[in-house]
Amino acid sequence: MLFHVRMEVRLPPDMPAEQANDIKAREKAHAQELQRQGKWPHLWRVAGRYANISIIDVADADELHALLSSLPLFPYMDIHVTPLARHPSAI
Repeated sequence: MLFHVRMEVRLPPDMPAEQANDIKAREKAHAQELQRQGKWPHLWRVAGRYANISIIDVADADELHALLSSLPLFPYMDIHVTPLARHPSAI
C-alpha cells in the first residue's frame, strides 16, 4: 500500500549541536536502509524547509506507523499522511 507522507522536522532551538548531529546521522542511516529495503521508494526535499515529501510502500497503516515511529527524528516531526489508491485514468 502506498502512502504520501510529508514530514517537517522541528528540532528544539536549544538542542546541543552534538546531539542534533548525532540524531541526524542516525536518521540518515535508518532512512537509507528503509530505501534499500524498498519500503521508502521516493524521498524528496521540500526546498527552503527542513521537510520532505516521501512515498512509503508498506503493507498497511500499522506498518507505516511502526516505520515512522522508528525514525530517530520522529519525536521532532510533524507528519501528514495521505493513503494513495491507483487512479482509474493512470496508464
